[in-house]
Amino acid sequence: MKKKLGIYIHIPFCLSRCGYCGFYSNSVGSGVVDVPVPMKGLPEPGGDPEISVVSLPAALVMKSYYEGILEEIDRTGKKYGDRYVADTIFFGGGTPSLLDPKWIRFMVERIREQFGLTPDAEITLESNPKTLDLKKLRQMRAAGVNRLSIGLQSLSPKVLGIMNRVHTPEDFLRCYHDARHAGFHNINVDIMFAVPGQSPADWTDTLDQVLALQPEHLSFYSLQIEEDTRFYEDYRAGRLALLDDETDRAMYHKGLERIRAAGYRHYEISNAAKPGFECRHNLKYWRFQEYLGLGAAASSFLKGRRITRASDLMYRSLPPAENHENSFEDDAGEYAFTALRLSEGIRYRDFKARFGRAFRDVFGERWGELDEFFRMGELTEDEEGLRLTEKGIDISNRIMEVFV
Repeated sequence: MKKKLGIYIHIPFCLSRCGYCGFYSNSVGSGVVDVPVPMKGLPEPGGDPEISVVSLPAALVMKSYYEGILEEIDRTGKKYGDRYVADTIFFGGGTPSLLDPKWIRFMVERIREQFGLTPDAEITLESNPKTLDLKKLRQMRAAGVNRLSIGLQSLSPKVLGIMNRVHTPEDFLRCYHDARHAGFHNINVDIMFAVPGQSPADWTDTLDQVLALQPEHLSFYSLQIEEDTRFYEDYRAGRLALLDDETDRAMYHKGLERIRAAGYRHYEISNAAKPGFECRHNLKYWRFQEYLGLGAAASSFLKGRRITRASDLMYRSLPPAENHENSFEDDAGEYAFTALRLSEGIRYRDFKARFGRAFRDVFGERWGELDEFFRMGELTEDEEGLRLTEKGIDISNRIMEVFV
């Protein structure tokens, strides 16, 4: 019997780069894309190849990239297709909703041909509401997409401007209602808090309006300052004042209170869903299951090996940014680290079935490092496993680091 596999496809194009975004992407809003092209000839030993930057029409670059993804599906299908069947596909970015729906359909069909698709496969498309209208949403639905993730971030025009988002609150509301009319019955909305210039009232107002729409899923993230972003440069230069940790945590817990009261299950630190609508693809990451990443900057975890492709449009001709075969200790530590993000936490029975050893046998020497967290009510244990408390979420990284 074939094993189930999640497939992630990275689409590194967006209308305009948001000030906070650290994901690999190229702006196509001007109609051209600057493509780095290695010069002919080999570099000196230990040196890097000379790079020439060529400005090309965005439509041409995007089509070439899409054709490269089809080739990757064929290549990986020949290698893994007899052992795996895809049960989730996730088009992430960037802004995958920029693509022609026919391209999405052809990629889904190529995966079906090479790997097979389970009848209940979850197929997610990340989107910017500025890039979708009712016609295109219907085409995306017909292409096989059955889960739409809408990047809202905020319903405050002021906050959207600070973040350099290209859509308006009205664009989002139109997109959401059009998606319902197009037949989408599984919608996620991404929202963000602790943004510079965002007040607690801005945050709760956005959240209350989104909850009133009753999407099936919510992702709610605290702003993180990433290197190589405009926010990072402004912060380093003293032009950007961040919200303090106390305000950040107060916004999180106030939001969580509202989300739970609206009937959502808080199943992961930054994600909540109506029962049965948890994101199956992302659960693969948190449950330490296998997945295949296609495209620039995409990561794979297959047969104990982690591979991350180069963050470059020429990634297919470049060596991977990461190519690492996990040891037993790597696997066990990563399992614990990711599982603690989930409300179910580390499940002892699952750990033993996967690794052949009891959890305490593997991590017994580190147990003393957890005493403080138990004493402070930040970590809890029962016969089924180990979990963060709501209080523990605020220091989750400190707890997770014990295991890696």
